[in-house]
Amino acid sequence: MPTTILIEELYQHFLNANNKVCTDTRNLIKDSLFFALKGNNFNANEFAQKAIDEGCSFAIVDEEKYATSNKIILVPNVLKTLQQLANHHRNQFKIPVLAITGSNAKTTNKELINAVISKKYNTLATVGNLNNHIGVPLTLLNISHKHQFAIIEMGANHQGEIDELCQIANPNFGLITNIGKAHLEGFGGIEGVKKGKTELYKFLKTKDGEVFINGDDDVLHDLAVNNDKVTYGCKKLYDVIGKDFTKTETVSFKYTTRYGEKDWNKLPQINTQIIGNYNFINCLTAVSVGHYFKVEDGLIKEALENYVSQMNRSQLVQTEHNTIILDAYNANPNSMKVAIENFANYPSENKLVLLGDMFELGEYSTNEHQMIIDLIIEKKLNSTIFVGQEFFKLNPTEFKTFKTTEECKLFLSQLNIKNNTVLIKGSRSMKMETLQETL
Repeated sequence: MPTTILIEELYQHFLNANNKVCTDTRNLIKDSLFFALKGNNFNANEFAQKAIDEGCSFAIVDEEKYATSNKIILVPNVLKTLQQLANHHRNQFKIPVLAITGSNAKTTNKELINAVISKKYNTLATVGNLNNHIGVPLTLLNISHKHQFAIIEMGANHQGEIDELCQIANPNFGLITNIGKAHLEGFGGIEGVKKGKTELYKFLKTKDGEVFINGDDDVLHDLAVNNDKVTYGCKKLYDVIGKDFTKTETVSFKYTTRYGEKDWNKLPQINTQIIGNYNFINCLTAVSVGHYFKVEDGLIKEALENYVSQMNRSQLVQTEHNTIILDAYNANPNSMKVAIENFANYPSENKLVLLGDMFELGEYSTNEHQMIIDLIIEKKLNSTIFVGQEFFKLNPTEFKTFKTTEECKLFLSQLNIKNNTVLIKGSRSMKMETLQETL
């Protein structure tokens, strides 16, 4: 007979399973709880019995016909149950939980902050980009009594999603990296993005939480006017004040604090391995969080100097023939713009730009892609190749344009390109990183 259950009872099963859960029968974890999630093209309810047969302690389903034994627990909604379990588990811990969202650089900020905070605290951070309605609860369920700090990345493509994730994660600290032209189709324009992202500020206000805020960002400053905040930036006397000393492709900077040393000549310089001066503010964000939580200056410097970017995010790749700035994990109009502007200032004679389409822009897509073409012309980056249907239909006659990444890859393989500095950027689905094989 099927078993129904309360969250408190399910939580006991979770503890008995040594805090192990799984959602994919292709990667079952012995003795874990199996949550039979549904998607557009799958229904894991169908595999509940298989999960039990292969060693899971219990399976959680939401269709009665699949609840065929007392080890298969019937609930109204498997996803909601997973989220409720994660919230219940998170609330067992009185530790700082920092939520990070924003249009650009969420993962970069998460990784940098994690590098800094981990120097002093046992820290749990979102793995990869598990930042949605499934990834956030799965991350929260990994909190254990050894952890002293949690960093939870939150992604969203429509209004209401950040609030939903906050209700699950119950953060007491928050960071919005920036607000820009990402997921415009789902949010309904830039004003929709503002409303969606600042759901984090509103949640923290109700919980007496604090936000870390780039005070130089007028939009964020205005939206957080009613929040308790920790400030950082370059233009005023913030809690943390930074100064960019970047002279090469990697970020170098110094920082001080509101009551600290103000003679920049006396302050140590942090020389990172991070590409692009647009990452300076991301480094300063990590400094701000670290300083607030009393990570020593020497450890902050060590963390940021040793951090190496991965997963196609602002990576410097040296091939046999060329230097590549690989920033192909994702793209939207804001991140594309700063990458181009940064690359335009590079001290290199031979520059090649490979740009792929930006997705999820809806009715704004044509205009935003045209603005990128116009920026390339303005910056006189004449050796540029555009890839993707959106760029192709605009037919920028001054440049080579291909409908697909494979077509571009074939073209590049015939050129024998050498001694170039190459910027590669585009949305994830474009798989622009594959072009480096030809360089």
